[in-house]
Amino acid sequence: MREKLIEQKLVKTVKRMGGIAPKFISPGFDGMPDRIVLLPNEKIGFVEIKALGGKPRPLQLARHRMLRELGFQVYVLDEETQIDAILRKIGGDAQ
Repeated sequence: MREKLIEQKLVKTVKRMGGIAPKFISPGFDGMPDRIVLLPNEKIGFVEIKALGGKPRPLQLARHRMLRELGFQVYVLDEETQIDAILRKIGGDAQ
């Protein structure tokens, strides 16, 4: 599945859960994950979206590591079937 379609499905699922998943754009700080997922009850996670089988670039992996060291959850999503599990881990019941 194309990256754009996976991303759209993620955003729609988060919205159904009562949250938002804005595009995370960080000028001057490349390599940050594509979406920040904000769910009810102060649940937050970052999601890097790739096409099926896609892998993060080295700079992206470094940013993921940095965010995890700060205590944030970071996930790489490359299949639509992973969405519900990722959102459960962030802290919600995917619908």
